[in-house]
Amino acid sequence: MPSRPSPDTAPLQALQALRDGYRQDKAALLDKLQAAGASTRGIRKLLLKLSHLTDRLLCRLWAGARLPQDWALLAVGGYGRAQLFPHSDVDVLLLLPDGTAAALDDARKPIEAFISSCWDAGLEIGSSVRSVAECLSESAADVTVQTALLESRLLCGSPALFDEFCRRYDAQMDARAFLQAKTLEMRQRHTKYEDTPYALEPNCKESPGGLRDLQLIIWAANAAGLGSSWRELAANGLATPFELRQIERNEALLLLIRARLHAIAGRREDRLVFDLQTAVAESFGYRSTAPDGQRLAMRASETLMRRYYWAAKAVTQLSQILLLGIEERLNPSTHELRPINARFFDKAGLIEVASDDLYERHPHAILETFLLYQSSPALKDLSARTLRALYNARGLMDAGFRRDPANRAQFMEILRQPSGITHAMRLMNQTSVLGRYLWPFRRIVGQMQHDLFHVYTVDQHILMVLRNMRRFFMAEHAHEYPFCSQLASGWDKPWVLYLAALFHDIGKGRGGNHSQIGAQEVRRFCRQHGIDAADAQLAEFLVREHLLMSQVAQKQDLSDPDVIRAFAQHVGNERQLTALYLLTVADIRGTSPKVWNAWKGKLLEDLYRSTLRVLGGRAPDPAAEIEARKREALILLALSALPHEAHKRLWDTLDVSYFMRHEAPDIAWHTRHLSRHVGAARAIVRARLSLAGEGLEVLVYAPDQADLFARICGYFDRAGFSILDARVHTAHNGHALDTFQVVATSQPGAYRELIHMVENGLQRAIEDRGALPEPARKRVSRRVRSFPIAPRVTLRPDEKAQRWLLSISASDRAGLLYLVARVLSRHSLSVQLAKISTLGERVEDTFLLQGAELQSNQQQIRIETELLQALADQ
Repeated sequence: MPSRPSPDTAPLQALQALRDGYRQDKAALLDKLQAAGASTRGIRKLLLKLSHLTDRLLCRLWAGARLPQDWALLAVGGYGRAQLFPHSDVDVLLLLPDGTAAALDDARKPIEAFISSCWDAGLEIGSSVRSVAECLSESAADVTVQTALLESRLLCGSPALFDEFCRRYDAQMDARAFLQAKTLEMRQRHTKYEDTPYALEPNCKESPGGLRDLQLIIWAANAAGLGSSWRELAANGLATPFELRQIERNEALLLLIRARLHAIAGRREDRLVFDLQTAVAESFGYRSTAPDGQRLAMRASETLMRRYYWAAKAVTQLSQILLLGIEERLNPSTHELRPINARFFDKAGLIEVASDDLYERHPHAILETFLLYQSSPALKDLSARTLRALYNARGLMDAGFRRDPANRAQFMEILRQPSGITHAMRLMNQTSVLGRYLWPFRRIVGQMQHDLFHVYTVDQHILMVLRNMRRFFMAEHAHEYPFCSQLASGWDKPWVLYLAALFHDIGKGRGGNHSQIGAQEVRRFCRQHGIDAADAQLAEFLVREHLLMSQVAQKQDLSDPDVIRAFAQHVGNERQLTALYLLTVADIRGTSPKVWNAWKGKLLEDLYRSTLRVLGGRAPDPAAEIEARKREALILLALSALPHEAHKRLWDTLDVSYFMRHEAPDIAWHTRHLSRHVGAARAIVRARLSLAGEGLEVLVYAPDQADLFARICGYFDRAGFSILDARVHTAHNGHALDTFQVVATSQPGAYRELIHMVENGLQRAIEDRGALPEPARKRVSRRVRSFPIAPRVTLRPDEKAQRWLLSISASDRAGLLYLVARVLSRHSLSVQLAKISTLGERVEDTFLLQGAELQSNQQQIRIETELLQALADQ
């Protein structure tokens, strides 16, 4: 016969039973969540069931706490609206009648016991204890508290107290002030998330276009007495039936994504972080490979993210429409409608359609809206009525709309306007008009680029490049890129460059060469829009070759006249060269804030100027170029009081390649520091602030040794520097004269203070005769872990078959260059030139090599294999 539980253990056993039952029931609901496939149907019911499951547990715990009968337990916040996510906090309010301070002291222990029992039962509780008066006081002082109480509901306790609270809360509510406060709060929140729904790891609750934006609409409508559900808003005329369906569909997707994020992470996680994107995508049934094992065109995570971005974009559009509608209800406009023309009014700086069915009756007015917005500085935005009309007119923008000559003429007029192009195109994209008119553009809206290089979706990157291009033509931005602005000031048709910017990446995501696909699309566009042959040819050239200039500048030896001559021949003429240079700078600047640096800018400008000389009829003359540089260097040396002909000892040991690879100021700097140390037995290291911009330029002069390059790379890795460029020379006297452009990864900006440290530390590292230290195993970034790229290594002779070009593509990680240098050192390979190109979190490095082992096919394969192993091991 089982023993009867003691009085002390009975409550614990009862609590254990409640906890076990709650966990089992919750686990069963989460199993249903994961088994729901790609369908969004039923997510609201599931969240409601999770809320009701929690309701029952709380009510049983409340009953056992034996708190005063005139108190009440309220659900507030997200739990209050009965949308409880798997790992969200359970926010409750213990509501007390006014004037119960004495009773509160007596009930303090029961309250603490109740809250402890909630935690013991497995609830992540967030609790507060307030009287009605305290609630109203806190609500008046803090809009966050006011919002949480707005969605409160009674769980158990006194219905009369809850009714009193609701009555007094509603009486205190100032709907206009509440909407204003929540709008300001929303702007701050959007700013925190960079004002874009297209973040790489968006927060599906807080980011623009997330669930919080939808909740804000319900809060504002509820406060204004216009409804507390989407159907009530529609019944009150704030949303059309079509908008209602769109809101409910996109909200369901966001709810499901957030719920699965919680379930998969096993914790509260509202961000679609890289680590979880694939798992969430697979829970929707998306796959990266087909059943036969073939790689699909898009990763599972890319398919999910595109669907998320489209939903977030729709939420952004709809929330703007509905919030403007609520604001107009609360603040009936006293602004006079001033006619712009027969189709539009100016409503306090907003473009207002003359009738709700304007676009249905006059589809040409769709593009006219943006032409007005672009060409009239007084018009700052679109009214709610206009936004709604555009949203509901999307179906009108079909193939016939795109073929209409009047629409084509209007689009070209938008493109050719002297100002406002960036704002117009962004607004067209936000309202889905751009993708409806430019059908190829629609295919890249929300297209993520998981290439560890771009940090924006393709459509956002294109608009960023368009913005950068436009800024070259604006005097107020001339200080940002002075040389680009100088070139742009002499350009006669900016719209051709804007067109190239719009199309340069429009072929992404289709498989194949996106540059070729984009060139075909822009050629078709030019033919359809009557663009003359010369402008069409230039636009097509720019789109097809938009990667060429950066590849040449960052991967080839710009001191080689043959490289410049071949590039000039490919570009053809000065007009195409200038246009390609402007597009290249705008493109690189539009990929990621981390990608551009002053050194890349210098390489591109050097390539432009060298090519321009060739196109102007000046054939590359290395001898004349070297003599000019020497003369300029001698003038600089004379200014620094270097003795007459003190340079000769050093210069006599250097060959042509040295003088071709360095500008006169660099030659003078090297000579000033090395003329007294020619042939020195000890290493000489000097550093200065880089003339190209950020970072240091470091000079190394030392007796050559097989592992010199590896030791230098190892030092920079340990000291926290990234190498942007390395130029390596071996003088006739057996000494190495190497220069490096480096930037600090840990202390950017403090370069002047780092000069002495680099000079001393690097000298000691070079003179260390011990074995090369083992590379440290360092953690790679989450992006690299989530989206790894297979390392690629190619080794081929240069065009003269005298040296070898080593190209490496791999995920970036600390110490990567040292790994490569160790392998080259083992095979006694001399590095003549190193071009280090970091593209976000991918590296594209090129090395110019010499060495006896490169003459053997077997050794070449061994070198490539060792490099691949070194890159894959980290």
